Formats: sequence, structure tokens, C-alpha cells
Amino acid sequence: MYGHGNNFYPRRANFRNRANRYVKKLDPNLFIKRANESKQAEYVSTARFTMFAIEDKLKRNIEEHGYSIPTEIQEKAIPQILSGRDVIGIANTGTGKTAAFLISLINKSYLDRSQRVLIVVPTRELAIQIGDEFKIFAKGTDLEAVAVVGGVNIKRQTYLLRHNPHFVIGTPGRLKDLIMRRELNLMLFGNVVLDEVDRMVDVGFIKDIKYLISLLPSVRQSLFFSATVDIKTQDILRSFVTNPVTVSVRKQETAENIDQDVIRLTDGRSKIDVLHDLLSKSGFDKVLIFGRTKWSIQKLTNELISRGFRAAAIHGNKSQNQRQQALNRFKNSEIQVLLATDVASRGLDIEDVTHVINYDAPASYDDYIHRIGRTGRAGKKGTALTFV
Repeated sequence: MYGHGNNFYPRRANFRNRANRYVKKLDPNLFIKRANESKQAEYVSTARFTMFAIEDKLKRNIEEHGYSIPTEIQEKAIPQILSGRDVIGIANTGTGKTAAFLISLINKSYLDRSQRVLIVVPTRELAIQIGDEFKIFAKGTDLEAVAVVGGVNIKRQTYLLRHNPHFVIGTPGRLKDLIMRRELNLMLFGNVVLDEVDRMVDVGFIKDIKYLISLLPSVRQSLFFSATVDIKTQDILRSFVTNPVTVSVRKQETAENIDQDVIRLTDGRSKIDVLHDLLSKSGFDKVLIFGRTKWSIQKLTNELISRGFRAAAIHGNKSQNQRQQALNRFKNSEIQVLLATDVASRGLDIEDVTHVINYDAPASYDDYIHRIGRTGRAGKKGTALTFV
């Protein structure tokens, strides 16, 4: 069923990125790679969460969540954050960085209730996911967090902000909106996290981030997390951190335990029919499909549902509640297929995704890496397939 790099000839295509600029067609050979059967030795920390200088209540919450041994970035970053240092964390999605900064800052706010934390992220889904993790680690501390994102009623968010929550987690656009309405004063936040900074730069938030930084108090603790640090992200760094410690745990670009291949169309078969046959195969239990546009993803979702598949979509035309409901159904295996634009390609931690299918090829290799990173997580084997 799958074709290999030396026996197909993809049609010429140009893909637009979010700024509507044309980018070069990617070499399909980039999408072909066998999983490495001889797994690399994973980093095993010699530390334990019980060894960190954090409150017992927090340690119990961590233990109840099933954590005992920290990941590499948690082992290296948590002591630095606890000591009050600014930190630059260079780490891929799925390395445990969210817990690294949440555990440290929850501890700080628990000990000093005047400490407030602002966390800035690129997507609504990531903001809500961080909010969910906060509830786990902050249980019983009386600390409160509010996620402020677009796509939902702003009045509810302004009401919650007036209760002065200790943690505010938001996307740049909604944060700016709340500031303009005088519902949010960034001078009150002595702790700030910029998470997935490279992604925020990719989707055009660089001016918004600089604006938010300009409103922060000069004396603060600043944490910066990104998978890569290029010229644009360095520009943000210069105005954000002071005398930082850099913690780098970036892994190889492509997970070694993901089988990658291409799907070629033969004998005049339609793309949707080939996809139908794939999804009907044994083992395609939890499939994430990526497409290029909101319109095409919704059309494909409707077609799959009409063919009897349990499917749902997340994209920019969906309300936040609709997107979250679809995500929850997928996480709970109530549906087999989740279809998405690149809004879902970073930051989401969904367990046991068996396959990622690129129904439309990604605009860049970086987008490809982040898309396929939704499978093959936590040491499990995954499969990534790309239509050409």
C-alpha cells in the first residue's frame, strides 16, 4: 500500500504558510524512514521528586499523579527555577517541560501568596492543557489558575480575573484584548513563562510578545521555553531574560520509534478511497490526520463520518468548546479519527496515537516534525504516513 522514495513521482505543488508566502515543495524522501528497532538508551535521572526543595503537599500531588523520577529537563530546570534564576529551556514537546515550570512556580506561589504567574502559549489547546496540569499539581493548595483564550466568552474570563488568580495562562491575542479592556495588569506578575516561543514566532505573534514583555515589571523571574532558538526568538530573548541559565535537552529531530512512509495514488484511485481503506485496516485505532486548510479538513471530516467512521475535527472555525470536546473524545478513544489543521501540531499530549497521516503535505519540514511527534510518544512505536 505504501510507496517508497525511488518509485513514485509526486505532482508539483506549492504550499502557502500562514503568512500566505509560497514555500518550496519538500522532497518526499524526507518522509521515509524506518523506526530504529535498537532503541537508544533513554535518559534516566538519578534524582527523585522527593529530593527537590518543594513543599510536602506538592510532593504528594506529584506522587499521586504517578511521577517519581523526573525527566532530564525537570531534573536540570527545577532546581534553577526554585533558586529564582531566569531559565532558557531548549526542549522538544513531550520532554516534561510543562511540569518543570508548573511544579517550581506552584511551590513559589504556595510559599508566598503575593507571587503571581503569567504563562503565554501559542494555542488555546495548550493553554487548557497546562490549566489541567495545574489542577493536578496544585490540588489542596488553594491556588487558582485561569486560562484566557479566544473562541470563548470574554465576560466569563474577566469575571474570573477580578478574583486575582495566582496563575493566568493565555494566548497573546486574548491577553492583549484583556489588557486593552483594562481587565489585566501585567505589572502585577513577577513570574512569566513564554512557552513554545518558536511556534508563537511561526504563527506571527512576535509583535504581540514584544508588546506583552514591555508591560511586565523589570524585576521578575522569566522562563523561556522553545524547541529552537533562531534569530527572531533571540531577539525576544534579549528583552526577556536576565543572566539566564540555559538548559538544553533537545532530542534528535525525528523520533527514532516512528515508522515514516509515503502513500502514493495508483490505478486512478481517489485519495479519499485510499484513506478509507487505510482507516479500515487493523491497528489504525487512534489516527490523527493533518490537512492544510480549515475548509478542506471540515469537508474531509464530513465525508469520513458519512462513510461510517467515528471522526471529529479541530480548526479555527470551531468554537473553543467544540475543539475541546473533540479533543476529549479523541483522548478517551470515543472516536477513531481526529482531523486537524496545524493548530494542533504542537504542544498537545495525546496518549497512544497509533498513526499520524498527512493528508496534505506540510508546508515545512519543521511542521512535519511537529505533526508526526503526536505519535510514537512515551517510548511506544508509532507510524507516520504522508500522501504525495
